Amino acid sequence: MSERIRSFLAFDIDVEEVTRRLASIQKFLVQTGADLKLVEPQNIHMTIRFLDDISPVMVDKVFEEMKRVKFTPFTVVFKGLGAFPDVRSPRVLWVGITQGAEQLKSVSSQIEPGLQKLGFAPDPKGFSPHLTIARVRSGANKVILSDFMTKNVNHEFGSVTASCFRLKKSDLTSNGPIYSTIREFCPLTVTKG
Repeated sequence: MSERIRSFLAFDIDVEEVTRRLASIQKFLVQTGADLKLVEPQNIHMTIRFLDDISPVMVDKVFEEMKRVKFTPFTVVFKGLGAFPDVRSPRVLWVGITQGAEQLKSVSSQIEPGLQKLGFAPDPKGFSPHLTIARVRSGANKVILSDFMTKNVNHEFGSVTASCFRLKKSDLTSNGPIYSTIREFCPLTVTKG
């Protein structure tokens, strides 16, 4: 039996100040009394595509497609709070991306045809640049939560430089998922021989 690897493509949040600000807003969200499942601050990332369970052979094939994506390091600015499907009926709470959203969309649109060629079904939701910070488990204190979200639509979280496109592994544990990088493509760090 071959090992299956639960995986996704993403850019990491590797600036401590941004992670600290995200953790801070999560504490305020919890104080609304809403029934939330928070994403651990160190696990928050800019997801490009969830791949689900893949084989070790597919890891190398996906990495070949990643290396075809053309981008140079770019700045991503995080600002504001929002929710899917909307703030009045929140199920997923997110932080918005103002600057860098177009570059993230470009990476997504470049990798998508290669993934479909490898047999991945198109993403039914399409790509929307954001950072998932929490999931809403029930309607408890939904109005208070919605009001807090609305009041923080312009809250600033800082910025990061997106320079390495990563294939991440998600190991599910009783304490939540543990993410690790299994392949990374950093265009500017490639040296010519």
